[in-house]
Amino acid sequence: MSRVCFRLQVDPARLDEYRQRHADVWPEMRAALSESGWRNYSLFLADDGQLIGYLECDDFPAAQAAMAATDVNARWQAEMADFFVDLTEDRPDEGIRPLPEVFHLA
Repeated sequence: MSRVCFRLQVDPARLDEYRQRHADVWPEMRAALSESGWRNYSLFLADDGQLIGYLECDDFPAAQAAMAATDVNARWQAEMADFFVDLTEDRPDEGIRPLPEVFHLA
């Protein structure tokens, strides 16, 4: 099992709208994440816009690829892209760079 943590930067001027969007994630997006192997997926948002994501999966590159192949993910990423700053990719999910784990209390 892989444990993945990443960070992205949400535009601080759009935090409330970002939170609202995630209060009602489309059911088909939730289903696609689950079907693609994303488990125990959480997002944490700081007041300065720093977004921390955490998930567990069997194989992160495979889980990412499975999501990238879905139509619902393409639509979600297109709608969410403008919320992020400092993206070097077209889609937020392509900007995920896992942070190295330095400690885990098992």
